[in-house]
Amino acid sequence: MLKISAGGKNGRADFCDGVARRDFIRIGAMGIGGLTMANLLEAEAKSGIGSSHKAVINLFLPGGPPHQDMWDLKMDAPREIRGEFKPISTNVPGTQICELFPRMAKMMDKFTVIRSIVGATGAHDADQCMTGRTKKNEPPGGWPSIGSILSKLEGPTNPDTPPFLGLCPKTGEIRWSDPGKAGFLGPAHAAFRPSAEGKEDMTLNGITLQRLQDRKALLRSFDQFRRNLDSSGLMEGMDAYNQQAYGILTSGKLADALDLEQEDAKLRDRYGRGSAKHVADGAPKLLDHFLLARRLVEAGVRCVSLSFSRWDWHGGNFKRAREDFPMLDQGVTALVEDLHNRGLEKDVAVVCWGEFGRTPTINKNAGRDHWPRVSTALLACGGLKHGQVIGATDRLGGEATERPVTFPEMHATLYHTLGIDVNTTTIDDLNGRPRYLVADNAQPLPEVI
Repeated sequence: MLKISAGGKNGRADFCDGVARRDFIRIGAMGIGGLTMANLLEAEAKSGIGSSHKAVINLFLPGGPPHQDMWDLKMDAPREIRGEFKPISTNVPGTQICELFPRMAKMMDKFTVIRSIVGATGAHDADQCMTGRTKKNEPPGGWPSIGSILSKLEGPTNPDTPPFLGLCPKTGEIRWSDPGKAGFLGPAHAAFRPSAEGKEDMTLNGITLQRLQDRKALLRSFDQFRRNLDSSGLMEGMDAYNQQAYGILTSGKLADALDLEQEDAKLRDRYGRGSAKHVADGAPKLLDHFLLARRLVEAGVRCVSLSFSRWDWHGGNFKRAREDFPMLDQGVTALVEDLHNRGLEKDVAVVCWGEFGRTPTINKNAGRDHWPRVSTALLACGGLKHGQVIGATDRLGGEATERPVTFPEMHATLYHTLGIDVNTTTIDDLNGRPRYLVADNAQPLPEVI
């Protein structure tokens, strides 16, 4: 917990140095609550920093988007399958997508559409999108997400930003708020999650640096007590990591990255503002988060995960698509365009996907139900070859008929963009057993390499 507020007001009891008891507990939590930020920095000392800053932005569409209404329209299918939308041509000859993605159509050469994602478990969670794995043969602690693996392997790019940051807000369906679990790597490599609008926990709320330094002295005193109880010597280096965590708080670099008021209004309008209102038990439609993701990777974050809206459309599929497709079109094209304009298109990979697809047949409520047999994904940037479609489904959009692509292959491709060889790189689980980063000996997609 990094939030610190001024003490000694409203009748609260203060210690003799003027620090309120409640504030002492809050700053003390930096030492007794697992030292989340400090442990993130400890990973840097243990693992070293990569030679270059590569990053990935993982955009999760919670609920399972309708693949056959987005980027794989089936105009020759019966009416009860093909839906209400028309295809439009793109700037890539022979490639058509839904008419509600006009911005994407004009810059399709900067995207790769995968129409044949297979192997979804059908579970309503983000696990496969975040880890590339199922729970089959899951080791104690669980599989770590790509962000946590980057934290372990690469550590922070600088002392002022965490390597892994989750923008996925809390949702009524709790599984959709998962930014990616740390698994057996432990909380030291969990996603750092800014609260609410993204900066409350990252600012010095109403206090001076001098008062923060006083509290830091209290923290040292409290941690000395912990150290005296530790007979193993594991606390020896804690002061150094606390110093770095304190540096993050006082440097303001991460807080600055989270402050969208610093951005040009025209660029913010290009991204769109969206809505902070949650969609039922799903995520809000925060287009601001697309811009935040770019600012965060530019500031040094290695992996940013975010979620957008709620896509579990068992009813009103086409009504909701008319609302959400244009917003997704605006946000994702603004992000990719922005990365290109800033010269980051070779360093930052973007992936956009959900946990599964939807049924070919439209149900009585004008919705589509769960369909794990095939789904879709979108890739951009990352130094990959774009302007293509990979895979195909049958005339009903129900089965992959060409080039089925698995979640492990997708993650192998993401690791490739990060400069990590999935054939030689391993991480140790809780039993000390080395584990490869992807399942099934999966390899990066040769089509985009």
